[in-house]
Amino acid sequence: MASEPHVPAPVAVPEAQRDAGKRYTPEGYEVPAPSEADVLYEAADGIAWITFNRPLVLNAVDWSLTLNFGRALDQADDAVRTVIVRGAGRAFCAGGDLQSGSRPEGLEVPGMMDLTQRIWRMPKPVIAAVRGHALGQGCEIAGMCDITIAAEDAQFGEIQVRHGFGPPMLISPFLAGLKAAKELMMLGEVIDAPEALRIGLANRVVAGDQLWDEAESMARKFASLPQTAVALNKTLVNRVYELAGFREALNYRDDPVLRELSGRTRSDEEAAKRLQTLRERGWEAFKDQRDEAFRGS
Repeated sequence: MASEPHVPAPVAVPEAQRDAGKRYTPEGYEVPAPSEADVLYEAADGIAWITFNRPLVLNAVDWSLTLNFGRALDQADDAVRTVIVRGAGRAFCAGGDLQSGSRPEGLEVPGMMDLTQRIWRMPKPVIAAVRGHALGQGCEIAGMCDITIAAEDAQFGEIQVRHGFGPPMLISPFLAGLKAAKELMMLGEVIDAPEALRIGLANRVVAGDQLWDEAESMARKFASLPQTAVALNKTLVNRVYELAGFREALNYRDDPVLRELSGRTRSDEEAAKRLQTLRERGWEAFKDQRDEAFRGS
């Protein structure tokens, strides 16, 4: 089961042949329409593999990935003793998909905060196997998993500040500590795997070709242990952090000062200009504008 997710080789569509109603990457690859295949679920021998499967957009989060991630978590029944979350292609998850379409009217989709809290509350261990980008919501998903194993090429970042808003899930301060969390969240810089290990965002770093095997090996260790005891110890550790303020931190939207600041970020002119660049000139121009101040740093 610790095999590479199958990713069909994309075929670039010449610009003259592109359908105006479809979405394409800057390289000309057609981005598939939302479907159940956006998240894959496999289970065998007590281990479930949940795979984000939007490799052409680096597994960016849209309504379909969120919906199907929730469904995959629901499938992890009592026969599953450990869950591994990973990404197909060259990234774990590059954060929110800023070019995604609206969800169908009337369709109820859970919020990513709800899903990551489900991981937190789930009695079984959840392992994040991270390679490539784990940015924004991707960084937070990895952070909310019980164990994070990073490939040598993994990159982590709470980059939301560059887009003009804050992270919905405040797990990084509890993992990295005050000073490291402020640098991570207030600058929005991307850090490599060794730095993520040093500050506490990752448990271990392995060679890229060993990532799935390492995740499966740890999952088998968890699966071999008495499950009630594993669930008890996970809950006890989580409870320590909840008593230290994690639960209250999740309710930060109820804080009047933070609510007022959140409202101001939504109307921030600089953020609005960047999103206008995205709509009018495309992703590459948006990314150039967003990251200009960080080149060479």
